[in-house]
Amino acid sequence: MIAAEDTLRATLGEPSEVVKAKIADRLNELTRQFVERSPFVCLATSAADGTCDVSPRGDPAGFVKVLDERTLLLPDRPGNRLADSLRNVLENPHVALIFIIPGISDTFRVNGRATIVEDPELLEPCAVEGKVPTLGLRIKVDEAYTHCPKAFLRARLWDPEAYADRSELPSSGELMRSVGADVDPKQYDAERAERYARREGFY
Repeated sequence: MIAAEDTLRATLGEPSEVVKAKIADRLNELTRQFVERSPFVCLATSAADGTCDVSPRGDPAGFVKVLDERTLLLPDRPGNRLADSLRNVLENPHVALIFIIPGISDTFRVNGRATIVEDPELLEPCAVEGKVPTLGLRIKVDEAYTHCPKAFLRARLWDPEAYADRSELPSSGELMRSVGADVDPKQYDAERAERYARREGFY
């Protein structure tokens, strides 16, 4: 078991000077394009006790607003009301984001500190389908850098020939039933499909 950084470094080695140089404390005119073109981001948070959560967030490309070179605004959309990410931010403001653009294997990472905001004027530019989000995360950038495409290439993430057939996996209703929810899987799946077709609860 490796329990100290010096042992870890003896195994992995040190990052190159080029790699270390790419880590900035702000966005620039080139790197901000990854934020402005991304329709999908994963948000990582942790509570005061160290327990972690990663939440996918998606909207039309550019939904995460660049307020300035060191500040981002991530709107919060209706969900299951567990509010895992928001509750974590109340205890520990440190967050991490990874921006993904469909078809592009390079990604963009941001580490920073978040506060929960509810200012309608600030959030109005985040409106979609006429709905202004009630809450958002204003994120101060501490680190911002691109990430190489090796993981995406190894996973063949954008290769249609590697895509799974959804029918090969349990449905949402079957998954709910498997953890003890008192639902009829077929009815649950049908009702959810109808809600999503109406875009109910999207915004």
